[in-house]
Amino acid sequence: MCMPLGIYISVPFCRTKCSYCNFASDVFSRAVFERYVDRVCADIKNAPQMAIEMGGQMERVVDSIYLGGGTPTVLETGQLERIFAAVRAQFDVKNDAEVTVECAPGTLTPVIIEALLRCGVNRVSLGVQSFVDQEAAAVGRLHKRVTVLEDISRLRAAGIANLNVDLIAGLPHQSAESWEFSLSETVAAGAGHVSVYMLEVDEDSRLGRELLAGGTRYHAHFVPDEEAMADYYLAACERLASEEIAQYEISNFARRGSESRHNLKYWTRQPYFGFGVDAHSMLASTAPDVEGVRFASADSLERFVSGASLQRTIVSRRAALEESFFLGLRLTRGISLRELAATFGEDAVENARGSIAELAEGGLMEQRGDVACLTSRGRLLSNEVFEQFILADEIAR
Repeated sequence: MCMPLGIYISVPFCRTKCSYCNFASDVFSRAVFERYVDRVCADIKNAPQMAIEMGGQMERVVDSIYLGGGTPTVLETGQLERIFAAVRAQFDVKNDAEVTVECAPGTLTPVIIEALLRCGVNRVSLGVQSFVDQEAAAVGRLHKRVTVLEDISRLRAAGIANLNVDLIAGLPHQSAESWEFSLSETVAAGAGHVSVYMLEVDEDSRLGRELLAGGTRYHAHFVPDEEAMADYYLAACERLASEEIAQYEISNFARRGSESRHNLKYWTRQPYFGFGVDAHSMLASTAPDVEGVRFASADSLERFVSGASLQRTIVSRRAALEESFFLGLRLTRGISLRELAATFGEDAVENARGSIAELAEGGLMEQRGDVACLTSRGRLLSNEVFEQFILADEIAR
C-alpha cells in the first residue's frame, strides 16, 4: 500500500541573513520573488513528469505540506496563495493534512495571517532562537521577545494553536541563566512543539567561519564553548521533559500528539517531494532492484530560476539499510531490529549487532529487547554513532 506523500517547498528569501545560518537562503530584491514563484508553481504542475524522469513513483495523496526557508512570510499574500493553489491542483491534499509554514517573528501581519488561514495552514514554526533580545540581535535577528509573544497571541486568536518554537543553544552572549530564561519563556508561551539545535560551526555560515578562524566579528568571541553548549542542550531535555514536552527526536520535543508529521517522514523514510531552491525529494523507485531515488534541485537561486537540472541519487539496498539505521536512531524510540530483519534480512541485522554492542559498552546506545536506541550521551555524540553504520561494509551485505 502506498504511503501518503509529504510536500516541502523552499522559500529562500529573508529580511536579513543571520550570522549563524548555513542554509541556501539570503536577502534578495523583491523583483525576483515573482519569477521564483512562477518556477516553483511550474515545477509543481510538472511533478508527475519529474518523478518519471527521476525513476520514482509519485503518490498523489498528500498528508503534510511544509513551507520552509528562508522566511516564506516575506512573500506577498497572492504569491503564497498561488503556491498553495498549485499544490492543491496537482495533489489530493487530505482534509486532516498537517500544513506548516516557517515564520520569522515580526513578519506575521494580520494580512499575512489571514492569507495563511485561506491557504489551510494549521501549524506555524517560529524561528525564535532566543527570547533574550541581546542574543537575538547579536546574530542578526530583527525581533524582540515582545514581538514573539505578540505573534503567538495573534496566531492563537486566529485559530492556529499548533505552534513550534525554534531555539539555538550556543548563541553569542548566551549563559546558563539566559538559556533557562529562553526555556521558561517557551514553556510559558504554551508551545506544543520545541526544536532545540546546538550552534553549528562550519564554513557555510559567517559566524562559523569566524569561529574557525579564531576571530571576533559577529560576536564570535562571545560564543559559549562546546561543553557549555552540551550542558545547555541537556538542560533543555530535562526542563522540557518536566513540562511534559517529551523528546521524540535528537532536536525535537513535543506534547503528546504535537509531533511534526512532516519531519517524521524524513526520519522514517516515507516519501516526500521537494520544490524550490535546494529542495530534496525521496520517492520509491520504479526499478525492481532499487529501493528508492533521491533528487535535489539547484542550491543557488540563479541556477534554480534559470532551470538547472535535478541531481539524482539512486538509493541501493545497502544505502536504504544505512539510512534506516542513522535516520531511525535519531528518534528517541529507536529502531526495531526485528522490523529491519524482516525488510533487509536477518544477516544484515546480525552483522550490525557487533557495532551496537560496542556502542552500548561505550554508553552511546542501549538495547531493550529487539529495540536499539541512543542514550542521552549518544544523542550528544550522534554523528560518531551514525558513522558506525555508514562506514562498516559488513553491515550492508
